[in-house]
Amino acid sequence: MAQAVEEMTLEEAGEEHARLAAEIREHDRRYYEKDAPTVSDAEYDALRARLLAMEARFPELVTSDSPSQKVGAAPAAGFAKVRHARPMLSLANAFDDEDVRDFAERVRRFLGLDAEETLELVAEPKIDGLSCSLRYENGRLVQAATRGDGQEGEDVTANVRTIDDVPANLRGKEWPEVLEVRGEVYMTKPDFLKLNDNQEASGKPRFANPRNAAAGSLRQLDPAVTKSRPLRFFAWGWGEISELPRDRQGAMMALIAECGFTVNPELKVCDTVEGALGVYRHIEELRAGLPYDIDGVVYKVDRLDWQERLGMVSRAPRWAIAHKFAAEQAQTVINDIDIQVGRTGALTPVAKLEPVTVGGVVVQNATLHNEDEIARKDIRIGDTVIVQRAGDVIPQVVAVVLEKRPKDARPFEFPTVCPACGSHAEREEGEAVRRCTGGLICPAQRVERLRHFVSRDAFDIEGLGEKQIAAFWRDKRIDTPADIFRLEAHEATADPPLKETEGWGERSVANLFAAIEARRAIGLDRFLYALGIRHIGQENARLLARHYLSFGALRQAVDAAQDAESEAYAELLDIDGIGPKVAQALLDFFGEAHNRQAVDDLLGEVTVTDFEPPAMESPVAGKTLVFTGTLERMSRDEAKARAQSMGAKVAGSVSKKTDLVIAGPGAGSKLAKARDLGVEVIDEDAWMTLAGMA
Repeated sequence: MAQAVEEMTLEEAGEEHARLAAEIREHDRRYYEKDAPTVSDAEYDALRARLLAMEARFPELVTSDSPSQKVGAAPAAGFAKVRHARPMLSLANAFDDEDVRDFAERVRRFLGLDAEETLELVAEPKIDGLSCSLRYENGRLVQAATRGDGQEGEDVTANVRTIDDVPANLRGKEWPEVLEVRGEVYMTKPDFLKLNDNQEASGKPRFANPRNAAAGSLRQLDPAVTKSRPLRFFAWGWGEISELPRDRQGAMMALIAECGFTVNPELKVCDTVEGALGVYRHIEELRAGLPYDIDGVVYKVDRLDWQERLGMVSRAPRWAIAHKFAAEQAQTVINDIDIQVGRTGALTPVAKLEPVTVGGVVVQNATLHNEDEIARKDIRIGDTVIVQRAGDVIPQVVAVVLEKRPKDARPFEFPTVCPACGSHAEREEGEAVRRCTGGLICPAQRVERLRHFVSRDAFDIEGLGEKQIAAFWRDKRIDTPADIFRLEAHEATADPPLKETEGWGERSVANLFAAIEARRAIGLDRFLYALGIRHIGQENARLLARHYLSFGALRQAVDAAQDAESEAYAELLDIDGIGPKVAQALLDFFGEAHNRQAVDDLLGEVTVTDFEPPAMESPVAGKTLVFTGTLERMSRDEAKARAQSMGAKVAGSVSKKTDLVIAGPGAGSKLAKARDLGVEVIDEDAWMTLAGMA
């Protein structure tokens, strides 16, 4: 059985947290980048809820690389990339009424509201579509972009112009000079059914659900195809705006409607939490009859000045939450259990289901996570199980229907050898996952590591996907990342040459070599991510790159930090968001001779460019701040959030690299050290002025 979080030690939680984080990141990539999720909303939410429970019990597990601090996945290839002026955030989830009440109490505590102060919330349906940001300048649509990874999306301007719900020019006169309207591109259920009928009549594949149909239609390279698809748009908010004409969320949404956008008619402003929960129950009753898919209700703090104070965490705003609907369920049979080997050697069990329709979608597979989950639920091949889904994706196995268990059903024996290479599969003490010990000799890991290296978030080599990587490795054309950049040089002596193999020709080979050549220069953050170091995902790679700026500086610092008593090690740990686990993973990687050799080999083929922090107009942008003592006008969380939103880095201790210390009453050793080092010190009043909150 899975161990209760409250019974875990830090070491036990750390191991499972790492596995959960990797699994959640992969699900994010499939959902946001591929429009092809492989777990249900309910299963995904359960994974994230367990991860958040671990982080609540052990705050040291929270790093900037954690899925709790991140949105979505990188933008897909084929469209120009757009950097969002303001991040497009995801939302934290609530699963029952008590979660919503807790959200309201957290808001009150953060803002310091007393019990008599009214906290108004805006409640509206959560549309199951593709998030999009529409930028208007002087009332004219100039750019449209998808959410992407929350920081950077795809430029889909030409396609969005074909959607009738999106005005080319804003109506009325009250709109500001710059206005980014954000909302959801979606497809109605009747339009979706009609589209699938047309797809089938034309001999084309059917779409799985309205969201996938909308996403696929918006991402067509030919805008004429998008125009032929019945896409619609609901506005739910805004991004960058030159001025706020109104001071409430509800009033701003009314203004956006006056500008010519469709705002959901079920949007309501509620003056109590119970009133908001009443809206949820009303919308839940309407759900089946609505012409579009929804998967919950979103609550937002109505007052915009409070939204500004509440700010955000890396992944989500503190002033909003999504209240999800309960999952749909069905029964089916587990025909088999397969074991898949991931790039880190993790053995993951996958249930092969008798096809079953759940909420209109046929599902056949479900991840079973690990051997503990199989044992906890006592899942056996041949069992009839209850599966559930809250989105149009692969389901979660909820429980076994014991009264339908076959007499010959036996407990599943999890393999102790890797199915890919035959090496021992071991499970470390306190870790939920079993891993192959084959390392570099394991074909599953080698291929997965190479696939990760060329993925969109890493080197992003067009035309070199999972299928091509597997074939090149099988045919012994590549064995290490550096080999990819030597493919063209080896083509003259290859037997047979690539152009003569199935699926390739002179033109496609030339295109591949050109794509590889175009990636010989790469940014530091993407390079670090591409190396596949455990715990160094996109966010941690970006965090390290922002701190060290160049690969040479990072390599030198890591070499010096191998001494745990060194200043370099202390500096590494002092990076806000980098904890001991991440630091150790980085040190372990560069501490291995074969890893250093592989990196040096790669550096002979590519150039790693220095990290360039985004330009930001703020008196503290790029500076390192330390807060110490008691803050009386805002909470410590609010002060830190405000500093980070202004482009500053917040550290936990004072060093010679600290630029500014904000000291309140009771400041002790940190204040003394700042004075010894000659670091500038200001009080809370000066900080409020600097932060524009005086």
